[in-house]
Amino acid sequence: MRSVIVYSLARLLLVAATAAILYLLGMRGLLNLAVAFLISGIVSYVVLSRQRDKVSVTLTSKMGRQSEGTSEDKPLAD
Repeated sequence: MRSVIVYSLARLLLVAATAAILYLLGMRGLLNLAVAFLISGIVSYVVLSRQRDKVSVTLTSKMGRQSEGTSEDKPLAD
């Protein structure tokens, strides 16, 4: 679960840093936030790919463990 927290914090930090840079460049208001999300999303796709892969593995294995107990143990009701 640590990988999920690290990835989420990295995304938030990236959005905040992008918004701060855009603010210093003169972009204000809601446009700043919208452009910051867009730019940080593109940057995070490249920069945070390793962390995103770790999150994917973590969540997939957790969901697999949860579904093993429910799908095999209980028959479907009519």
